[in-house]
Amino acid sequence: MAIHDRLQSIVDANEVVLFMKGTPDFPQCGFSGQVVQILNYLGVKYEPVNCLESDEIRQGVKSFSNWPTLPQLYLKGEFVGGCDIVREMFQSGELANALADKGIAFKAPAGA
Repeated sequence: MAIHDRLQSIVDANEVVLFMKGTPDFPQCGFSGQVVQILNYLGVKYEPVNCLESDEIRQGVKSFSNWPTLPQLYLKGEFVGGCDIVREMFQSGELANALADKGIAFKAPAGA
């Protein structure tokens, strides 16, 4: 299976996918760690994909999304962005709105 087909099947099979460096328990870069913290804070169930396990995945995901860096977040098949975008969306409340609009379960932050 070509790498783009493999990545598409992962994105299609999961409501939320995080292509990251490392794992949620042991992120291998600060940016991946920040997105994991945000998703965990919101109680979002997601499929983590460790892009360090395979050079084919690490390079393929960048051309798949046409985005040069990791991490990369997908919601219901739609590419959202990397760490800076996810962080800004979280801080503004836009990420919670996007999750709600797509029918993805999450817990509302305290005071929201």
